[in-house]
Amino acid sequence: MTDGFQATRETIAALEKLNIPYMLVGGLSSMAYGIPRSTKDADIVLAIAPKVLGNLLAELGPDYALDPQGSFEMVTGTLRQHLRIPSIRFEIELFFLSDDPHDQARFARRRKFPSDQLGSDAIIPSPEDVVIMKLRWFAIAKRGKDRDDVRDILAVQGDEALDWDYIHHWTAEHKTRELLEEIRASIPPIE
Repeated sequence: MTDGFQATRETIAALEKLNIPYMLVGGLSSMAYGIPRSTKDADIVLAIAPKVLGNLLAELGPDYALDPQGSFEMVTGTLRQHLRIPSIRFEIELFFLSDDPHDQARFARRRKFPSDQLGSDAIIPSPEDVVIMKLRWFAIAKRGKDRDDVRDILAVQGDEALDWDYIHHWTAEHKTRELLEEIRASIPPIE
């Protein structure tokens, strides 16, 4: 194993081989629509029961290890497992699709996208859903990279490329609309 991108590609290939519905989220989905940055892990949402992870681990082989205990993700309250690749100190966080209404909506809207970072196609959320989720994360965890990702996606995509009715619906629902407008106002106009 050479790097985290290779590990992510191998994990996606295994998910596709096993017909496990997935969506690559987090930093890698932000980079697809915004500006590339470094990341120390990959985040993947899975639409399966946790007991199916044994099949994934068997498909991936001995270079991968699954933490024996899961944890809870703090925004949607879903279960999360850590898939580790000890030889490269890289981690893939596996989130189980929750009943959260936005989690369900963004999974239904996911799409195949060519990832420059991975050098292959991956299933990722829409740019609107990445913005909405990053706003939720920033509102709760106050991670600066989430705010930066939102700004970068909005700047790169531009107003015309985004479904603002959809974004406004969910930011009103999550009480992040004011934060969205503050970030939009911080983007200098392109001349």
